[in-house]
Amino acid sequence: MVCNGHRVSGDGEATVQYHHLVERCTPGRRACVSDARRRSTFEAVTRRGQTGQPEAFRAAVEAMGRATVHPAIEVGPIRPPQKLAPYSYAIGAEVSHPDDDQVPEQSDGDAFGRLILLYDPDGDEAWNGTMRLVTYIQADIDEVVAADPLLPEVAWSWLVDAFAGREQELTALGGTVTATNSVRFGDIAGPTRAHQLELRASWTCLTDRVDRHVEAFAEVLAYAAGLPPDGVADLGRRDR
Repeated sequence: MVCNGHRVSGDGEATVQYHHLVERCTPGRRACVSDARRRSTFEAVTRRGQTGQPEAFRAAVEAMGRATVHPAIEVGPIRPPQKLAPYSYAIGAEVSHPDDDQVPEQSDGDAFGRLILLYDPDGDEAWNGTMRLVTYIQADIDEVVAADPLLPEVAWSWLVDAFAGREQELTALGGTVTATNSVRFGDIAGPTRAHQLELRASWTCLTDRVDRHVEAFAEVLAYAAGLPPDGVADLGRRDR
């Protein structure tokens, strides 16, 4: 299937299932990550009847914890899906709001994302491998940017370039990019008009450097949120 000019890989069904999981978490997006940070250990899910975790899966989870991301992005483990693969692990990430523990109703430049690690030691024909990563990113954008017909291609290039810059081996990369516009009516909190960028993608990891994949995911989130490069002062709100 082709969407927004990009081919969606054979595990599109898994990506759609994950999208539904993300939607259920969206209303409490800051709480999802904040609650995760209070847990002292990583959560990993195994299917009923299985004991222990393969060494490759444990190593991948530990590698994800070693990733270095933009200082304005907060990352923490969240509950992963339980039916997409024999073993799974997930992290949530969001642009931090240092001045307040709560996300304001009309937050400027609000952005968050989820990254799921799926592992099947027997491999999956659609994956072309044993380890699949699935991501979802959403960020508030300006009205002008939302109307730009090139936005999907530009946002997708962020992900492709993030991988290329880290020379990571992967295959079966596919996904969609969507710009959404919503208008609020009646007695409902929030701005009258809102515009968001949504990126959904999945790919098969062919190396044990899963931390690099987390860093690529966080880099795309930083781009979507309009964050300045690490170490560069933000001299004003950047138009995205």
